[in-house]
Amino acid sequence: MLLSIHHRRYEVLRKHLRAIRLTAGLTQAELGARLKVDQSYVSKVERGERYMDVLFYLDWCRACKLRPESTIVDLIKAGA
Repeated sequence: MLLSIHHRRYEVLRKHLRAIRLTAGLTQAELGARLKVDQSYVSKVERGERYMDVLFYLDWCRACKLRPESTIVDLIKAGA
């Protein structure tokens, strides 16, 4: 089953990603620099205009100095 980026589960993911970034105390520009993407790319991911794959999720968590294996538990509990 392929889900649209507008599906409720992706909304949960987007909120989760934003929370991770904010918990790390990073702006979109700072996170973008760590990920080697533009600030606008981070913004588009958080707004649901860009797709997030598992590899980019791992990079996002690590760029925020968080362990992906810990954050994924929170994502699952949130309903993704």
